[in-house]
Amino acid sequence: MKKTILSLTILTALALGTASAQATIKIASLSPLSGAQSELGTQIRNGAMLAVNEYKPQFKKLGFDLSLTPFDDQADPATGTAAARKIAADRQILAVVGTFNSGVAIPASAALLASHVAMITPAASANQVTDRGLSNMNRIVARDGAQGPAGANFMVDTLKAKRVYILNDKTAYGGGLAIEVEKVMKARKVQVVANEGTEEKSDFSSIIAKIKLQKPDAIYFGGIYNQVGVFAKQLRENGVMTPVVGGDGLDSGQLATIAGKGAHNIFYTLSAAPPESLPAAKTLATLYQKTFGSSVQGFGVLAYDAATVVLRSILSAASANGNKAPTRLQVETAIRKGTFKGLLSGDISFNNIGDRKGASIFYMSIMDGKYKLVSTAK
Repeated sequence: MKKTILSLTILTALALGTASAQATIKIASLSPLSGAQSELGTQIRNGAMLAVNEYKPQFKKLGFDLSLTPFDDQADPATGTAAARKIAADRQILAVVGTFNSGVAIPASAALLASHVAMITPAASANQVTDRGLSNMNRIVARDGAQGPAGANFMVDTLKAKRVYILNDKTAYGGGLAIEVEKVMKARKVQVVANEGTEEKSDFSSIIAKIKLQKPDAIYFGGIYNQVGVFAKQLRENGVMTPVVGGDGLDSGQLATIAGKGAHNIFYTLSAAPPESLPAAKTLATLYQKTFGSSVQGFGVLAYDAATVVLRSILSAASANGNKAPTRLQVETAIRKGTFKGLLSGDISFNNIGDRKGASIFYMSIMDGKYKLVSTAK
């Protein structure tokens, strides 16, 4: 009799465990939470977390516990791919918000493809992120094919540059931007005095010496804020006040901190308007400050929007599934085919390869350490 009772107890516990597992829905974030790029990676995690907290009551009404599982990819492709495999193995995770880096997004999305785990990146802009045509890879930022030309045209039309020095950080992101910038320079008959990649992080003296020799009208640096900030600091310390232009990897308050007095005459393109310029983002900014004790930045807003798209897609797929937990494939399909209105960065829908339709480009400046929205273009 005792054996029977014990067996029933075990079976009941197993059944309850299975029911509990079925009642839990997770999404993941994948971004650098440690290392030199952790500031923006943390913005991505935090933005996603606020969206999850907002949508928890809606999921609760359907009998689901909703949670966010954050993963640290350390801005490293191998680490990000290993994390993607862990995500694929957790059947409760239905989709991913991330990554920050294009070089991580490319292998991570490939690792998730067979499991139909959808990704929405609020940051990765390299063309090949979506040009591979993966059904699970989407982004809500403008691609390098848009940001690079926007930065190039800004140098020609606004800065009146006739000679341009191009640098990149040898990543899929920075290298992709540099390629696009050079294309426009050649098409517009602007002289590219140099186009080189560098992984240097601390001593740019040899590059600065070449820049002083070439005397360009503008410098384009396809890279991330932690590297470009050091470059800008040393460039200005060497008396070179030439405008520095880049992509959205420069969108961090840390750039001005790192560059110090060198945070001047810097411009960059951006796929997310600064939060202070978005009336709809004021509530999120207040909540972000209250929750995390710091200010929300552009990638935090975009991560919130990316997570909102994921969560609305899961709810839509659940509704079509008789209010039962949807499959990953159903969520993947709902994301790619959906139209999502009223988000903080505007309406979102995706084309057949996962790029956002009608992504805007914003032009930012940093003068004397102060950030300002310069203009907007489609």
